[in-house]
Amino acid sequence: MQNVAEFAPKSQKINWTTLIAVIIFHTLAVAALFSFSWQNLTAALILWWIGGSWGIGMGYHRLLTHRGFKAPKWLEYFLSICGTLAMQSGPLTWVTTHRIHHAFTETDKDPHSPRNGTFWSHMGWILRGTAQNHSWATMQRFSPDLTKDSFHVLINKYYYIPTFIVAAALFAIGGWSMLLWGVFLKTVIGWHFTWLVNSATHLWGSRRFETRDDSRNNALIAAVTFGEGWHNNHHAIPRSARHGLAWYEIDLNWIQIWTLEKIGLIKQVYAYREKDEKGEQEADLQPLREAA
Repeated sequence: MQNVAEFAPKSQKINWTTLIAVIIFHTLAVAALFSFSWQNLTAALILWWIGGSWGIGMGYHRLLTHRGFKAPKWLEYFLSICGTLAMQSGPLTWVTTHRIHHAFTETDKDPHSPRNGTFWSHMGWILRGTAQNHSWATMQRFSPDLTKDSFHVLINKYYYIPTFIVAAALFAIGGWSMLLWGVFLKTVIGWHFTWLVNSATHLWGSRRFETRDDSRNNALIAAVTFGEGWHNNHHAIPRSARHGLAWYEIDLNWIQIWTLEKIGLIKQVYAYREKDEKGEQEADLQPLREAA
């Protein structure tokens, strides 16, 4: 068995490629603010939704990482391509990091534990350490389902190509300003919203479940991550495709998953539901079988 020390995330080595990319993206995101137009804003919002909701929330997270529902391969691959548009690495790398996070939450093996500092859990972990550069052995251990899938292996290696294609289309439609909004500003905002799930929802919010970690439910973060901010709910029942459990816990990713199930595009949706019967709260947990 592989020693866990081999994927320990803490390191003093700076990931220079990542650091330079982060600086460039943030610089151009600021530049985008000087070229506002409603067309540019619309492009950014649409691509933020596609990358952040369809791609990261529904695709990388609830489908690929936790197998909260079963989708036909064409839809799984489509959601994976959407996920690459968020520029948070490819599906194999992202899933491996997140599965390690759940396996070793808030320990020294957690890629982005807030107990190592708020900045570390927010974005420091991508600038140092190994979480963005897993060995093949680590990916095989934590994501064997994806390492056996040639499409996911390929797109994980070339995850930036869909963004290049989208960038070319944006430039053709709206020039440099639309490219700045639809790629750089959208990506930077999406990064920070996602990173808030790693940092802030382990520090601030309410707790529905007494989990072994410090996960919290945070309505504000849920609002900007399409429902991913109901983090205590998620850590309590990781497999559940539904994170917002009460009527006031708005979970847009779940609403879309529920809709896809109703129209027959996906099946075997696993969801934790709470219902009030005769004045008593009864938890009804649909079968959460181990991922294949």
